Amino acid sequence: MFPISDDNSRPGTPYVTWGLIGACVLVFLWELSLTDKALEAAFYRYGAVAAQLTGAGLQGAGAMPAHVSADWSTLVTSMFLHGGLAHIAGNMLYLWIFGDNVELAMGRVRFILFYLACGIVAALAQIWMSPTSAFPLIGASGAISGVLGAYLMLYPYGRVRVLILPFPIIILRVIEVPAMLVLGFWFVLQLLSGIFSNPAEPGVAFAAHVGGFLAGMVLVLVARQPGVPLFERPRPRSPWDRRRGGRRGPWG
Repeated sequence: MFPISDDNSRPGTPYVTWGLIGACVLVFLWELSLTDKALEAAFYRYGAVAAQLTGAGLQGAGAMPAHVSADWSTLVTSMFLHGGLAHIAGNMLYLWIFGDNVELAMGRVRFILFYLACGIVAALAQIWMSPTSAFPLIGASGAISGVLGAYLMLYPYGRVRVLILPFPIIILRVIEVPAMLVLGFWFVLQLLSGIFSNPAEPGVAFAAHVGGFLAGMVLVLVARQPGVPLFERPRPRSPWDRRRGGRRGPWG
């Protein structure tokens, strides 16, 4: 299942969500302007390198440049770096679909603090799983995982439009399913992938996804605005909603 939009429109403008997407895109455009050598140096300078932060030293292949020293601010700067077009496109799609509703449930200040906190917890979870890794941890997926966890707690019955490719019939279809199924499936996939992968090897940081998601589920309890309920039941759809679709997302 690949989400493409949701049907959970809320009054308000998600300026922080738009700003985070814009910041990541601008940083990615800066990355594209760099040479391969300069880009690698940037990843080691602004990415979160577990071996440096834990003091565990350099081990394994892909050792970092000697001049890079421990800098805990990289837990934040690493959230705005991405390793390629598919990496940033997937992350920004999820943030675009699910971030607006979570932001509007929290307010701008609480949401940015929540987002950064989830990203930091996610990075620490990955570092805890592989404290000697010499590979830089980059990407917004840990913070966005927190957004997904919060969305699940707030709007488990929200309708999400997903793209599926049923097997053996190879025909793309778009269906609407409850958010709890989409996000629950996503979380289980990340958990199982993390169990059967080696966190010390370069690749997807599954521990960060799991840690960020769980952090989001917990932090939303205090980050949501007063009066915003958890586990909101689905709202009746008006005739206008049915005609308009009420969808949020690039294809909504």
